[in-house]
Amino acid sequence: MTTEHPAVRPPSLGGRLLGSRLLTEHPRPRGVAGWRYAHWLAVGTVCLGAFLGQLTASITALVFPALEQHFHAGLATVEWVALAYLLVLVALLAPVGRLSDLVGRKTMYLWGFAVFAAASLGAGLAGGLWLLVGCRAVQAVGGAMMQANSVALVARGVPERAMRGALGIQAAAQGLGLALGPTLGGLLVQHASWRWAFWINVPIGLLGILAGWFLLPRTHPDGRPPAGGPPPEPARRPARGGRWAAVGPVRRGGFDLAGLLLLAGASGALLLALSTVSGLPLPGWAPPVLLLTAAGLAVALARQEQRAERPIIAPGLVNTPGVRSGLVVALLGYLLLFCPLVLGPMMLAAAGVPIARAGLVITLLPAAFAVAAAAGGRLLPALRADGARCRWGAGTAGAGLVLLAVLPMGAGSAALALPVVGFGLGLLLPANNAMVMRAVPAECSAVGGGMVNMVRSLGTAFGTALPVLGVHLAGPATGGRAVLAALVALAGVAVALGGHDAGVRRT
Repeated sequence: MTTEHPAVRPPSLGGRLLGSRLLTEHPRPRGVAGWRYAHWLAVGTVCLGAFLGQLTASITALVFPALEQHFHAGLATVEWVALAYLLVLVALLAPVGRLSDLVGRKTMYLWGFAVFAAASLGAGLAGGLWLLVGCRAVQAVGGAMMQANSVALVARGVPERAMRGALGIQAAAQGLGLALGPTLGGLLVQHASWRWAFWINVPIGLLGILAGWFLLPRTHPDGRPPAGGPPPEPARRPARGGRWAAVGPVRRGGFDLAGLLLLAGASGALLLALSTVSGLPLPGWAPPVLLLTAAGLAVALARQEQRAERPIIAPGLVNTPGVRSGLVVALLGYLLLFCPLVLGPMMLAAAGVPIARAGLVITLLPAAFAVAAAAGGRLLPALRADGARCRWGAGTAGAGLVLLAVLPMGAGSAALALPVVGFGLGLLLPANNAMVMRAVPAECSAVGGGMVNMVRSLGTAFGTALPVLGVHLAGPATGGRAVLAALVALAGVAVALGGHDAGVRRT
């Protein structure tokens, strides 16, 4: 018995030409491709995207006061300039990575630069706050196109012997962007305009397009996406003991879109409820309705992930020893990292510190984070074990937060405490994430990496929303110290969970 396949109508000539021009990956010049160090040029191009993404993440908080004044809006409304970006990023990282396998990672990376630069130009030109929020959401589409492909481009373009060094350089570029964001944001707001905090991305994006066009290798042999898509990947379902077992090929349409929408909906509803309590002008019945909606969507998400062929939050994988606690610590760690970046400028402004000087002080946190992440093992050889680095890192961050909470707020006290927080988190997060990926079975590493990316974005989002809530309820001084007390408690939870099941190895 033969199986007949329905005829597929071919695309029009115009559609084929347009698709060919937009999706074809152009080769590097021969002189570049044949150079023995050409892979470092590709790494440098990927570093532009890594730098740009983290610069945007850390520069935004310094713009909040200027946006409040310019648009005559409350902080709970202005914070959606950051939250919209983070929610879209959470929703798109997984599907963009899947789409990149189809059309080519170089193509998607270059289009990511283009979308990011265009949205940044629009954000700087925005005449209304919600138009600015919309531009930030579009900006996140470009950010997802870059972030979902950066590690894969490095892995494809770099020899195995140079892989660790290349990924270290990429991490350093992220740390540099994170560190420069507060300083640049403060200087631009004080001496130019808040619009330049977005326009500064445009030349970097254009440089990324040019560099990527000439320096990134093609990810399809002939530069064109395969007609039938990539070969089917083995699907895996949780087996006994939390292990995953292969269950056969997955259909091309097997992506867990329902789970993705439920995750984005639950996160968005919860953040919107927090914003409403923080002063977002919505009716009084909105917070309980939004909280119930978030709870209902979370329950639906749990059920969906139990039956999905390719779940985005794999229940069997989460139950693997070391993974669940590691994901919780990652969520707490990124919350602890970004909460002071948002809260610090508000508390320093209330203490009379000029915005440019506040930006310089806030920069000390991500700068110390970058130093510890890159050189913590060499600086503290006794903490080479990842479990020890997790516990000591969380404890150090907690000690810095205690200093920040008890010392009189000012530029000097913040300059003393913030580097302690950053150094501790720089020890904690890389070690914790490495432990999570070691605990994940090798055949599920892509799923595990996706879950780490998700909790990073969610931790950043809640780290943005929590300070706004505290400042709205009790003011920058009292509310800020209450938020810091809560962060100290969360650091204690990270100490308790950090390094849990550190001896687990993936099989």
